[in-house]
Amino acid sequence: MGVISKDKKKITLYYNSENTIGKQTYAYVESADEDILTIDISKTKVTGTQWAEIAHSMNQPVGNLVNQDHPDFKEIYGDKKIDLDEHDWLRVLEKSPSTLAYPVVIKGDQFIPIQSPSDFVKFMDDDSAKIEKPYK
Repeated sequence: MGVISKDKKKITLYYNSENTIGKQTYAYVESADEDILTIDISKTKVTGTQWAEIAHSMNQPVGNLVNQDHPDFKEIYGDKKIDLDEHDWLRVLEKSPSTLAYPVVIKGDQFIPIQSPSDFVKFMDDDSAKIEKPYK
């Protein structure tokens, strides 16, 4: 059992309001006609347990959540790509949340990485395609 709420009737967005993709994705999510919960990681602390659950639910290693090209990351670790273990990647996200590579949308059991705001639009279009239409 995870610590993140997974409600099919609510969209949860983990994002950073201090970067462009985060701001744009937030705008798209806000315009959705659904209940939403937004978690701005620049203002709200996200635990290592939550980051691990997000990564594992997307079938990705935690390190994929970190943007190694971000200036905050480079300031600490330098310009070379590094390989850390899961615990160390979790520490990077906890200590430097600005290094989050992309926003994540959660709806029910779906954890969707948002590489560009249009990914959210596609997700919503795909999600609404499953709804039975009252007309034929």
